[in-house]
This record gives sequence, C-alpha cells and structure tokens, in this order.
Amino acid sequence: MKALKYILFLLLIFVIGLAIFIAVQPNEFRFSRSTVIKAPASVVYNKVNDYKNWPSFSPWIEHEPTATLTYGDKTAGVDGSYAWNGEILGEGQMKTLSVNENESIEQHIQFIKPFESESDIIWTFEPSEEGTKVTWEMAGKQDFMTKMFTTFKGSIEEMTGPDFERGLFKLDSVVVADMEKYNIDIVGETQHSGGFYIYNTTSCKISDIETKMEDMMPKITQYALDNNIEMAGPPFTYIHKWDEPNNAVIFSCCVPTISRVISNEADVLTGQLEAFKALKTILKGNYSNLKEAWESSIEHIQSSEALEMDENGPMLEVYLNNPKTTPNPADWKTEIYIALK
Repeated sequence: MKALKYILFLLLIFVIGLAIFIAVQPNEFRFSRSTVIKAPASVVYNKVNDYKNWPSFSPWIEHEPTATLTYGDKTAGVDGSYAWNGEILGEGQMKTLSVNENESIEQHIQFIKPFESESDIIWTFEPSEEGTKVTWEMAGKQDFMTKMFTTFKGSIEEMTGPDFERGLFKLDSVVVADMEKYNIDIVGETQHSGGFYIYNTTSCKISDIETKMEDMMPKITQYALDNNIEMAGPPFTYIHKWDEPNNAVIFSCCVPTISRVISNEADVLTGQLEAFKALKTILKGNYSNLKEAWESSIEHIQSSEALEMDENGPMLEVYLNNPKTTPNPADWKTEIYIALK
C-alpha cells in the first residue's frame, strides 16, 4: 500500500512538473521561410494575392487534391477569402486583412477541424538583384492546449516549416513556368495604313540587335516626350535588311507621329511609310520567342499559293506594351508585319 502511495505521489509530482513545464512555454510563436524567385515582385505578388491561384502552389492541397475548396465573393485583395474541407486537411478558412501592392500581404488563417486554432500570415516581396525575395511568415498565440500539443509533437515551426519550404519551391516553379508561356497567332493578310514616324537607325550584327535596341528605343521615345510630339500609336522596329549568313542587320527604332516632324537633332530622322499589304502575326509572350514568330510567319507565306513576300517591302515589329507597364513577359504583345506583293 505504501508503495502504491509512493508511486501515486511520484506520478502527481510528474504531472504537476509537466504542467508547469508546459505552462511556461512561450505564449506566442513566429517563424518564416524565404526564397528568391527570378521574377518581378508584381508577378509573384499577383500570384499569391488571389486565392484561386493557391491550389497550384499550396503544399497542403497537394496532400489532398480532392479536398473541397470554397471561394468567397472576392478572392483577391482585402476581404478576399477561401475555405477548405477534407479528410486529410480538415476544415478551415483564410481571409486577407490588408495588402500593400507588390510589397506585402497580411492574412488570417483559422483552423476548425481536427482542432481549433488561428494564426496570422504575412507575405513580403522584396526586389533583389536576382529577382524577388519572397518571405512567408506565420505568427500566433499559444494557449495551454497548443503548448501541450507542441510539447509532444514538436514546435509549430518544426511541423509547418517544411510545408512553407515546399510551398515556396512550388510557387517558384509555377511563377517561372507562367512567365514562359507564349502564343503565336498568324492573323493573316491585312492592310497596314502606314504613316509618318520619327526614328534613329543603325547597322550591327544580328547578335547585337537586342543591346542596340535597349539603347536606341528609349532615346527616340524620350525625344518624342521631351518635344511634346503626339504619338500616333505604339513604338515599332523597322527592319530594312536582315542578312543572316553574314550576321548583319540594318534597322530603325521608330515612334509613329500624326504628322511630319522636323527634328532638331542629327540622330533623329523623319520618315513616312506608305500603306502596304502585309501578313500580320501577333506574339503574346517574351521577346525571346520573336525568332520563332518570324520563322512561322515566313513559313506561312512560303507554304501559301496565294501569298508572296515583297523582298523590298517593310518588315515591322510593333510593341503594343512594354516591360515597364507589363511586368509579366507572358503578357507582352508584339505585332509582326511582313510586306506582301
């Protein structure tokens, strides 16, 4: 009997000691994981900001793709929300509390089943030399039951940190893949209206054309802005000669104008395009796909009995938008015009 009392006494001491140990654990938790994604901050921000994108990178939905997802009336921005229900995931919901466009997102996550808890989620997007540093942070309070659970199962960071790492890895893959998407649409025969334009021009190796354009196009567009010249459309490149065997090209960077402009600078010239018949192609995607778009267009002409390329006619690339206003390369739009006889 004394032995039993002694055992019970020791058990009581152990329980009291364990309760004290649990009780003195931190009342709050906070942890984060970060990665660098080779993409503009706005592209990554837009992916995270809309809950309809979460199934593509959520590490938890990956565990149970058949879970039921329910979206709120808003899925992006403040008050955007979604909820989930599944055998593995349990039941819970998330809501966006505040956003600082392209910089940060604050959310609140609430777990209902298999246990009740709630935490704050903070995303930050910091531009870096290699792209965007994305940080995914979780913070919340720990009541006694949560402390007891983590005492035996490990800290919330130990349990959830690997999921954050997996989610960031998937987010990186999804964002990069999205930026690489492109589409080439050969619209067909059309009539280009021509018109006046100002331009600067050069000859160089084909391999140097991108570097040359990065210097020339901003200069001609800035000249138009500085001199209050009304533009008649988006800027374009006029390819005068393309000599692939000799790796040589002659081209001009142009800004269309509503009337003839008399330039006061030697390297800014005025030209006029006469209206011409052309094959029109639209590339939606990164400029790196322009070579394929040109090749597809020329192949289309060569395989058609009704079309014949005018070797002496204009060849144009018209840039409907640009990286400054449209950060995602998958959304860049370029029109190609090849003169036809």
